[in-house]
Amino acid sequence: MFHDLDATVAALVESELAMENVAISFAAPDDQFPPSSVSLPAIAFFLYDVRENYELRTSTREVGRQPNGTATRKRPSARVDCSYLITAWPSESSPNPPQDEHRLLGEVMKVLLRHRSVPDTYLRGELVGQDPPVPTRIIAEAALPSLGEFWQAMGGKPKGTLRDGLTLSIDVFEPVVTGPEVTEKVIRISHDVPKLE
Repeated sequence: MFHDLDATVAALVESELAMENVAISFAAPDDQFPPSSVSLPAIAFFLYDVRENYELRTSTREVGRQPNGTATRKRPSARVDCSYLITAWPSESSPNPPQDEHRLLGEVMKVLLRHRSVPDTYLRGELVGQDPPVPTRIIAEAALPSLGEFWQAMGGKPKGTLRDGLTLSIDVFEPVVTGPEVTEKVIRISHDVPKLE
C-alpha cells in the first residue's frame, strides 16, 4: 500500500513540477542523503507518520448487488492519514544552494496546493479507483513535536520543510455474501373473519 502511495506522489510531482531533471526520493533526509541512487537536485518525501483517522471512522456497512442476484455486505474501509516531510536538495554545483533549495520547495508547494485530492490519472496500484478520492493537504499544524529534535535524531542539519498529508481508504475486511437480493415485497391480506362464540 505505501509503495503505491509513494508511486502516486512521484507521478503527481514528476508530471506537474515546473522544473526539469529533479529526482524524487523517498529516502530519509539524514546525514547520508542523498543515497548513491539519487542524483541532485532532488525532492525527498519522507513518510514520517501513519495513523488511523478516527474522525472519519464509520460503522455503516456497504451493500453491493451482484450480477447473479446475490447481495454482499461489507464493513467500511479504515481511513488512514499518511504524513510526508518534504525537503529540497539543490545540485552540488549550485552557486546559491539556499536560493535553489527554496525555489524547489516553492515549486513543489504549488503542485500540492493545486489539488484538494489526487487526480485519478496519478493514482497507482491499490489506490486506483479508491473511493472516496485520496485527499491531499499541506499540513498547517505541527505534526512533529519539534523539528529541531527531529533533525538532531536524523543526524542532519536543519532544512526548510513542507509537510503533506494524504488520507487513504484501506479495505481490511472481505465482503460477506448475505444471500439473494430482495427485489419485491409481498403482503398477504386474509379475508377470514374470526367467529364470535
